[in-house]
Amino acid sequence: MSQIVFLDAGTLADSDLSALQVDHARLQCFDYTSHADIVSRLQHASVAITNKVELTDAIMRQLPALKLICVAATGVNNVDLNAASELGIKVCNVRGYANTAVPQHVMALLLTLTNKVALYHQAAQQGRWSQSRHFCLLDYPLTELAAKTFAVIGYGALGQASARLAAAFGMQVIIAEQPDARTCRPGRVPFYQALAQADVVSLHCPLTAETTRLFNAQVLAAMKPTALLINTARGGLIDETALLQALQNGQLGGAALDVLCQEPPAPDNPLLNAGLANLIITPHMAWATAEARQRMVAQLASHISAYFAGKPLPSL
Repeated sequence: MSQIVFLDAGTLADSDLSALQVDHARLQCFDYTSHADIVSRLQHASVAITNKVELTDAIMRQLPALKLICVAATGVNNVDLNAASELGIKVCNVRGYANTAVPQHVMALLLTLTNKVALYHQAAQQGRWSQSRHFCLLDYPLTELAAKTFAVIGYGALGQASARLAAAFGMQVIIAEQPDARTCRPGRVPFYQALAQADVVSLHCPLTAETTRLFNAQVLAAMKPTALLINTARGGLIDETALLQALQNGQLGGAALDVLCQEPPAPDNPLLNAGLANLIITPHMAWATAEARQRMVAQLASHISAYFAGKPLPSL
């Protein structure tokens, strides 16, 4: 009987994984798999499911039974695609499952910064509202989104959906052209011009050699000192040291991050210990609404069923 092994099923928390069980195959799910356990757990598997566990050339060469890798994410940088192709191992990913969840979190992060939701909740819980001489408490400045400029960096499905939500709040949306572009496509704004205009910059581009630490000290300096930076894409897009310095020096209005360069981050990560009211960090959960996770499972199940039925698999 064929084996299907989910190496890090814990990344989907309490999702219903029953759809991954197909006829004539045994499904085995592990909450977490260390690097040392990958080969032993996949030794007899024909299908591997991984969210973030890395499958390298050296590992795959020790897995003669492996025929299909299903990545439980859109990004496939945790799989050596060249090695997989050479070894005849098919690789597929999931797409579009978080097209509602991530943009929703973009706006949640943005509103947390502009409306100081967490700070005011904390103030109320601490009794500061009860101690106020007035009916309200206005210790932190508030600002409206309407008429502000929302710049999208990376105009794929998530960037487009985030732009629609921003527009619904009355924001003016601009789409930034790629930084190294020689010409500007219709409907786009040159990269540095977009940064100079934007009150909010929202990142939705993939992490590549060209975009790694794209938001370095120079790029951050091109933004308004009141601007807000939102990152729900990949942590490596931002130079974290430069970002912290910009926030501490008042060169940036605020930042909200759902992703960091190292995940999980080290306990001594300076961003986690900065104690800045204008820095919001959430633990890479923008994608993970209950509905989005079940859509992901459904796509994975569809790929696995297609594989065992001998049907074509979607290309990356």
